[in-house]
Amino acid sequence: MAPRFGRPGLIGTMARTAVISGTATAVSGGVARRQRARYDARQDQAYAEQQQYQQVQANQAQLASMQAQLAASQAAPAVAAAPAAGDDLMAQLSKLAEMKNAGILSDAEFAAAKAKLLG
Repeated sequence: MAPRFGRPGLIGTMARTAVISGTATAVSGGVARRQRARYDARQDQAYAEQQQYQQVQANQAQLASMQAQLAASQAAPAVAAAPAAGDDLMAQLSKLAEMKNAGILSDAEFAAAKAKLLG
């Protein structure tokens, strides 16, 4: 039989349609995966920002609490040479050092609070 020229036959048309359909499915799957990855990345970033905001709020609340304790301890009359006062001073200095190490207090704030504690 002589080869056909011109339009493809039924099998050729079906094969071409299958190739086009497979290519379209692969492309749309790739697009969907990229869109999902972008959405997931935005969600992860939003979650991280929310966690960071909550941590900052907690740190600020802790700082305000410690500042209030510091102000209350300075307003109270100091007991002269009482051993408990020395322990309290050490505890407050330790808390200030922890806050500085956690990044809640800057070096200047730490130095000012330490100077106030030591008189």
